[in-house]
Parts: sequence; structure tokens; C-alpha cells
Amino acid sequence: MVRLGGYMAGREPEWEEAKQRAARENPWFIPEFVQKAVASIVHSFLEPSFLQDWAGKYDVPVTQENAKTVGLVMAGNIPLVGFHDLLCVFISGHKLMVKPSSKDEVLIRHLVQKLESWEPAVSELIGFAERLKGCDAYIATGSNNSGRYFEYYFGKYPHIIRKNRTSVAVLDGTETREELEALAEDIMLYFGLGCRNITKLYVPREYDFIPLLDILRRYDYFMEYHKYKHNYDYHLALLMMGNKFYMTNDTVILTENSSPFSPVSQVHYEFYEGEPTDLIPVPTDIQCVAGQAGIAFGRLQQPALDDYADGVDTMEFLLSL
Repeated sequence: MVRLGGYMAGREPEWEEAKQRAARENPWFIPEFVQKAVASIVHSFLEPSFLQDWAGKYDVPVTQENAKTVGLVMAGNIPLVGFHDLLCVFISGHKLMVKPSSKDEVLIRHLVQKLESWEPAVSELIGFAERLKGCDAYIATGSNNSGRYFEYYFGKYPHIIRKNRTSVAVLDGTETREELEALAEDIMLYFGLGCRNITKLYVPREYDFIPLLDILRRYDYFMEYHKYKHNYDYHLALLMMGNKFYMTNDTVILTENSSPFSPVSQVHYEFYEGEPTDLIPVPTDIQCVAGQAGIAFGRLQQPALDDYADGVDTMEFLLSL
């Protein structure tokens, strides 16, 4: 895995071609975001000391005598979003059968092929399938709707099933420009499609949105991407036709809404009274809370190896099989 990190950090022609092909096949995976996702994996997951410290926290056997086959249904909302699950199963010593998302299969298949080229035995440990049958356990990530199907098909086996999640930020109006710039990246990276993207702001009643809107102008180049622009135009039209109050800088729309989930190009906000630290009883569909009494702005899209999705310890689950 350390060797794979070195490969991903490099610029070998076949790796560059794989990244370019991933961007061609999924318009949401612009080269900038593919590179960001790769860099996050390299620097947060695949450093030798990080891997050793992380694995050292668990009783990982040198040889997995009771190896199970784990079926892994990957999401495809951001580039290589399923890599952490693959890494967990690989380190645990179990076998892995992957169903990649059609939106994000180029990169994951390429990396597994690269591992196999270095160590042929990997082909016995990681496989791909369109239908996951006969596995001993399952890890599946998808929407709330697909989650119901996963529970129906996989519920009788040991499983981790993940559904829709998103992240929110709590502001108090004292944020510095640097903090607002980091917040803007937490909102806009990957077009806002990740579960660690901030899609809702909690703000005091007299909050001034102008500084944040000004900083968000740096993402006006998003309007050059037709899928993003289509979302912006569509949701702006809905607000206008519904006679709803909104604010915009011609790139991002801010509107008051109680839902933590907002569509691409739009960010919800809600006013709070009192102290921000006792504001939110965090619901189950919130992945991260940033800002006051939460994670520092700019850190959401750089999870560590033990920042498990949904707070469920994937390694502990795998080693209990």
C-alpha cells in the first residue's frame, strides 16, 4: 500500500491516462477534483507511519486463518470514495469482491490491476463482480433508497450499510477571512457531492452573509461546467417561481431551509438563538459538524484512517467476522 501511495503521487503515463479517462467518463470528476481526491488518499492514508499506527490499534493477524469473503458495494459520488473500504478489507486479510459504481470504476480498477502487477497473489484477494452473491459479509454504500434494497438482500449477513449523509457548519459571525476561505472549500469541493461537504449553515439571527458570498465568487469557473450550471439555473428558477427569498453571487445560492441536504449549487441556512455550542442535537444523517465546537474549517475533506464513515469502525467489524 505504501508503494501504491508512491505510484499515485507520481505521474506515470498509464496513471495519468487513467485519471484523464475517469474525468472523460464522469463529467462531475473534473481533473482538479480527481487530483484532490488522490492527494488526500496519498497523504492521509498511505504514509507508512499512518498505516503502521492505524493497524497497530487492532489485533490484525499476520495470517488471516479464517479469511472471509466481503462483498463491497462502492458509491460513486466523488473520485475513489470507496478506497478506504478496500484498504480496510485488504489490511484485515479477508478476501474482497467489489461492485464498483458505474460512475467511478476506472480509477479503482486501475489501482487494483497495478497491485496485481506487483504481487500476483492480489488477484486471489480482490475481485470484481456485477452481482455480489455468496459473500460472508457485506459493506454497501448508497442512497436511502438503495439502502433499503441492501438491507433486504444483505440483512441476514454481517453487514455495514451506509445511506445518505451530509455535513453542516455552525458560524457565530467572528470567523476570520481565512476561516471563511476554508469553509468555502468545504462547501464547494467536488461540487458539493460528498458526504463531508457542508450543505447547511447554522448562523445567528443578524449574520452578515456578504463576506462569505464574496469569497465564494472564486468558484465562478464552476459555471463553465454544464452540469453545475444546469443545477444552478434550475434551482434558481424554482426559488424565483416559488417567490422564495434567496441570496446569490451568480455562482452559489443561499436560501433558508430546515433540511440539512441541499442540491448542487445551493446551500441552506437556518438561524439559531443562544449559544452555538448547545445548538444541534446531531441527527443520524449528519457526517460532520464544522465550525464552533466542531471540526476546523478546511479539514472535512481530509479524513484520517480512523475517521470512519457513519462513525462505524470498519476494521473492528472486519476483524470480528
